[in-house]
Amino acid sequence: MKIDDRDRRILTLLQQDARMSNADLAEAVGMSASALWRRVRALEAGGVIERYGAIVNPSAMGLGFQAIVHVHLTRHDPEKLVEFIRAVEGSALVQECYATTGQADYHLRILAPDLEAYNLFLEQFLFQLPAVASAQTNLVLRTIKHNKPVSP
Repeated sequence: MKIDDRDRRILTLLQQDARMSNADLAEAVGMSASALWRRVRALEAGGVIERYGAIVNPSAMGLGFQAIVHVHLTRHDPEKLVEFIRAVEGSALVQECYATTGQADYHLRILAPDLEAYNLFLEQFLFQLPAVASAQTNLVLRTIKHNKPVSP
């Protein structure tokens, strides 16, 4: 899908406020409401807009502990790898998971209520997965940049 300047403006505005009304969005980009509606639907259908959602403050939800965990696998056995990925996808504490190059095989962003809950996550979940050899934790002291809109 080819993205033009008007699409970029639509995407920027929607990332700033996904609850913006169709009429207000149309006015902001200089389109009719019906033309804008069709364009947004095309961006959705084309996979450019994946979903809409709310940004929630973790601390306000009682999730004040945040860590980045660098996971090293024992080996890259396809069955164990699938088991690891499914388990991570199903964990409520794992907010994000990235397969990367470098020393660690995976990087997880964890949100937990406290250090005790995180320790239970390690002992009762992560270290119970057969594919996991070891993990290194970096505690997040403060967030500098978060939820940056994508600049198309």
